[in-house]
Amino acid sequence: MLLWSGVTYMLSSISMLSIYQLTNIDGKVMAMDVFTSFFPLCLITIGFLMLLFYGNVFWLFKKKISYKSIGLIFIWFVLTYLGNYIVVGLFWPHPNIPQNSPSLIEADRKLNDWQHRQLLIQSTFMFIFGISVAYYFVKAWIKSEIIKKQLEANQLSTELSFLKAQINPHFLFNTLNNLFSMAQGKGNEELANGISRLAGMMRYMIYESNAEKVALSQEISYLEDTILLNKLRYADEEVNVAFNYPEQTDGLTIAPMIFIPFVENAFKHGVLIGQQSSINISIVIENEQLMFTCQNNNFSFVKKMEDANSGIGLQNIQRRLQLIYGDKYNLVIKDDKVQFVVTLKIDLR
Repeated sequence: MLLWSGVTYMLSSISMLSIYQLTNIDGKVMAMDVFTSFFPLCLITIGFLMLLFYGNVFWLFKKKISYKSIGLIFIWFVLTYLGNYIVVGLFWPHPNIPQNSPSLIEADRKLNDWQHRQLLIQSTFMFIFGISVAYYFVKAWIKSEIIKKQLEANQLSTELSFLKAQINPHFLFNTLNNLFSMAQGKGNEELANGISRLAGMMRYMIYESNAEKVALSQEISYLEDTILLNKLRYADEEVNVAFNYPEQTDGLTIAPMIFIPFVENAFKHGVLIGQQSSINISIVIENEQLMFTCQNNNFSFVKKMEDANSGIGLQNIQRRLQLIYGDKYNLVIKDDKVQFVVTLKIDLR
């Protein structure tokens, strides 16, 4: 608001200057209120300047920087400037100067010809363009710093919470190894396989998922183990799980533990003992964009024992997505009381 007030005052001052210079030329007084006739045209110019500023900030600067986007920015600048030149030029006031007064004709040409004011108007447009560049990138830098601080604070809080509840990892893995050996000794290969996968999941959670990004293949393996262990709780006919993902994921990374809450939620609310249910999970990579989909039956209407932290998982994952990916993700959750569908798109660029 302060910026536009200042620009309006500057443009209006030009009109007042014209009045004083057109008064008392060759000893004659010209009765013309240039300020009154020019002020509405100031508002038109302000409108085009606003169009340039907000078009840059909310549209063009948000595009990925490339030769094409730079060309669009230049074209946008030219179009707004020419639009203002044409529209204001059509309505620019000209006094009725007697043809036998050469000095007055010269004064009118210099002071009231719209073309002779373009250097100042061009400077104003370039000034607003520069302000829009500074505003956008300073705002983006501040936002980046805030997100960085929030991520650091969130990571520190997570690490502190983990340390408070942490069981000695060596004791945990030794116990799992002993249980694995016992299960194998009794010939229970299914139980041994489950314990082995659980140990792998715990190792991933404790040692590998602390990184900011992990290989997508690691996250997919963790999802497979999660699905297998959850299926052990139900009979084969009670739940059918389909998990589709690309075979080649070399070089692709993702924030760790992003998909797990959705899969756990699918088993928690999408599977009911004694009922047939299905869970469909897929990961698709296309044009450097990842799309994760999780679809399951909705049995949440059945009253179940809920702990005090029910629902916090989904809230936390949305917060993490916002902090890590900013505007590079899109999460849509649809619940029609029969099916529960989660669609998460992440820009991997």
